[in-house]
Amino acid sequence: MIIHVVRKGETLYTIANQYGSQGQLIATANELPDPNKLLIGQALVIPIAAIHHTVRGGETLWGIAQRYGIQLNAILQANPTVSSHPSSLSIGTILIIPPRTHVIQAGETLWQIAQQYQLNIQSLIQANQVQNPNQIVSGSVLIIPFPKPIIDVNAYTMNTGETGAQEVQEVGRYLTYIAPFVYSIKEDGTLTSLNDQAIIQAAVENQIVPMMCITNFSSTETGTELAHQILSNSQLQDTLLDHIVQVMQEKGYKGLNVDFENVRQSDREAYNQFLQKAVDRLHPLGFFVSTAVAPKTSSEQKGLLYEAHDYEAQGRIVDFVILMTYEWGYRLGPPQAISPINQMKQVIDYAVTVIPRNKIFMGFQLYARDWLLPHKEGQEAETFDMQEALRRALKYQAAIQYDTVTQSPFFRYTDEQGREHEVWFEDARSAQAKFDLVKQYNLQGISYWVLGYPFPQNWLLLEDNFTIRKL
Repeated sequence: MIIHVVRKGETLYTIANQYGSQGQLIATANELPDPNKLLIGQALVIPIAAIHHTVRGGETLWGIAQRYGIQLNAILQANPTVSSHPSSLSIGTILIIPPRTHVIQAGETLWQIAQQYQLNIQSLIQANQVQNPNQIVSGSVLIIPFPKPIIDVNAYTMNTGETGAQEVQEVGRYLTYIAPFVYSIKEDGTLTSLNDQAIIQAAVENQIVPMMCITNFSSTETGTELAHQILSNSQLQDTLLDHIVQVMQEKGYKGLNVDFENVRQSDREAYNQFLQKAVDRLHPLGFFVSTAVAPKTSSEQKGLLYEAHDYEAQGRIVDFVILMTYEWGYRLGPPQAISPINQMKQVIDYAVTVIPRNKIFMGFQLYARDWLLPHKEGQEAETFDMQEALRRALKYQAAIQYDTVTQSPFFRYTDEQGREHEVWFEDARSAQAKFDLVKQYNLQGISYWVLGYPFPQNWLLLEDNFTIRKL
């Protein structure tokens, strides 16, 4: 798939013609609020087999063709603006890489073709919408998908019961783990209850690993004192671990996610020791242990959110670590990108120096925010999904802008009361930039916060970029 940014005067019809696609296919893939109304600056996923390549320093067209296993002329035909200078490219140039193809020979089977290109046969079936894998016609042309890295994908869900289960069903094919949020810790070391049985059942039906999540904080309490009480009392820790094991065994959870936040720096070592205690208790029972950590850029980073999260120790102790690389655009703060790529990169730059890459999940948020201008301290932004962001931009005919530093789209509009607004959201470009980051750093996976916010472009591109591991 490739990404197209709408220019002045373009329609869905002209864009579809440009790529040899159909307007209805593009409208359906992007779940466009109104296919007859496009916005300048709007990013569209074009559901064709071609992909994008961003030119890096030292690359040549010949080298790029070799990398993707296609003919040089195929790249030149797909990129007529560079065809007159095939030997020199500017860094940052975006090339369309046409798909590889294979002409079926007499006697060949789909399995043999998949083996020839070192592919999973299911990816070949999916790319070509093969109805019967045992009946392929010689002379037919197959699209050969490009190799994709294998990653794990986690998602949290805050909705419980059938609502949460429906969210899991909708995107289940894209998930390795699901983490219902949340079991809250009580002062006596026991846990609150959670209506999660329907979610766990949906997980099992979709080959998703259910992961139990515990936390010390709530919407009204920072959890700082509670964390201190638990971390400084071995008996409370034993009670907590007893209840965790009980819930996991009763409900079918396969692992634990520990999300302790706002922990004092003085409790840092006690937190590390608790995590080791949890691993020592849960591993022999066949359960894994993971953590969620605030986005740090150094071991010396100050602040209640950061100081007790010891990246190096957690990377050594637990099975994997989720970096909460979002919420720069905080609902009570000033308007800005929620998951800015430049800030995320700084966190990952530090994380990979102390945590094994195969234990790192990059966090990615699934919601947009609308701030009133000028921003006033304590004024809360409105949170909604990406589709609502587009509907709002259409309603007020706001041109979508793209900040190249944060790799994030935004727009401004004036409402019926004459108030100015600024909206930051995610689109195909920003999602692709984050996926490129996962590839660049060879991370284990992605963790989404939080289901319940429709973002169709994300899931299309996720599957186009990666093979998602199922356990």
